[in-house]
Amino acid sequence: MTTPEMTRLVAEKNARVYHLGDPAAATEVWFVLHGFGQLAGHFIKTFESAARPGRLIVAPEALHHFYTDHRAKKVGASWMTSEDRDAQIADYVHYLDRVAERFPLRGGAGRIEVHGFSQGAATAARWVALGKVRPARLVIWGGEMPPDPPVETWKDRLSSVELAIVMGDQDEYYSSDRVDVAAEKLDAAGINYALHRFKGGHVVSPEVLAVLAGG
Repeated sequence: MTTPEMTRLVAEKNARVYHLGDPAAATEVWFVLHGFGQLAGHFIKTFESAARPGRLIVAPEALHHFYTDHRAKKVGASWMTSEDRDAQIADYVHYLDRVAERFPLRGGAGRIEVHGFSQGAATAARWVALGKVRPARLVIWGGEMPPDPPVETWKDRLSSVELAIVMGDQDEYYSSDRVDVAAEKLDAAGINYALHRFKGGHVVSPEVLAVLAGG
């Protein structure tokens, strides 16, 4: 039986990126990455309360779309799957770097934050580890730091980043024990972080968001 051979090629793809605020006046940019099965146009509304003059909120949409409900033709997006995962990670890191280039800070200086929710949390962390972005703060919402690359290998990058992990006490995907294990790994690696717990489930907490946004 003949074994099929695989050829790789790079294909350009259209992507949707939503933003709140005036890009020309931005002295602060928040990149907010949605979770599995969500769409950026809906997800960015979660951060409306964090909008401020001079603060630009940018929500890129993941490149893979699928029907989350065939009957209703409801569509969601995903950052990656386990299939050909290394190539998919490289693709979205490159894509997010392009997004950051499209929404630069005014004068090239100011504050950058990266927020990732659920599946977008691992995506956000990998972008900070492997991409060109250099945020002042990385916020992990309803998720955890990915096992790859190991945090020990990009500890130098994290040393200049304020890391915040935000978890609900009723999160159906991340139990308190799982959060504690993840925190222990960060402690063992000597990574500084702030752990914010709130009463609620697998959501972006408006109360914690208000604190992180400065009231």
